[in-house]
Amino acid sequence: MADKMDNIKVSVIVPVYNSCEYIGTTLDSIINQDFEDFEVIVIDDGSSDNSLEIIEEKLSKSNISHNIVHQDNYGVSCARNRGIELARGEYIVFVDADDYIQKNHLSELYNGKTDFSLVQLVKKEKNNISNPYKFETQSISCEDFIKMELNMEIPFSFCQLMYKKSIIDENNIRFTPDVVYGEDTEFALKALVFGDVISISNEATYCYIQHENSAIRTSNFRRFYIVDVFENLAKYYKKHGKDELADLIITSRIPKAIFGNMNYFFVNNYDFDEVLSQMKELDLFTKLSKFEGDSKFKRKIKLFLWSPKNYYKRWEKLKNSID
Repeated sequence: MADKMDNIKVSVIVPVYNSCEYIGTTLDSIINQDFEDFEVIVIDDGSSDNSLEIIEEKLSKSNISHNIVHQDNYGVSCARNRGIELARGEYIVFVDADDYIQKNHLSELYNGKTDFSLVQLVKKEKNNISNPYKFETQSISCEDFIKMELNMEIPFSFCQLMYKKSIIDENNIRFTPDVVYGEDTEFALKALVFGDVISISNEATYCYIQHENSAIRTSNFRRFYIVDVFENLAKYYKKHGKDELADLIITSRIPKAIFGNMNYFFVNNYDFDEVLSQMKELDLFTKLSKFEGDSKFKRKIKLFLWSPKNYYKRWEKLKNSID
């Protein structure tokens, strides 16, 4: 462990599991930041490939303060939680082991003033790169941002944020172990409820890599499990007196997540009857019916609930452009 700084402004937490193909590029992007006074905490979560050797070689040759931890394979949530416990920075950020960041990522995020700060993300899949979202403001209240996310008005990933460490510690915010999908969104939306303001940069400095064999792509119907995550988040918001946000989850975020993931399965040629069977088993029809809001989207839901087969036939013909 290199320890050359007493005053660490940012802790960069990187969970790793069998990522030897990508971790070198990820660490290079962190090491080459144009920002000073940060540390890197790498949690090797029981890798059986040579990830750990690459990590040790890369960081030992750098001048970056770092902490490398090797533990048994407990999962990405436990690895991130271990990183939070070890972090010494005033702020924390997360970088996944198969993604990379631009050299100005930390300098765009850090201002030392606001509770949270946000940069933009691009998604890279094969030769396709998404266009980053552009905000029309340089700051936003945490509550307004949460409402935008719950209404699915903005694309959002937890890794776009820099989090004030004291907020995470004082409110005991941690990733939920054993959650197979959506644990990162849950973490961010729990943390944000305790903040005041998010500063915003429209610089796209985080590159999310979508691999063919990624967990999301190979997870069968696990995408529907996001409903459980948001139901638990609604309970969390109610517990902390945020009834309006809790209601928004039930009447907007959950129905939109169900419908969006259902259409994802259709686009990816999942069997119609299997999708419906999963939805019935998880009682998603009832949860879809609770949507309140945009009349156009509500018509789509009503059409589906009235006759799933008719909806699917129309969807096949129009490819999700049903009005």
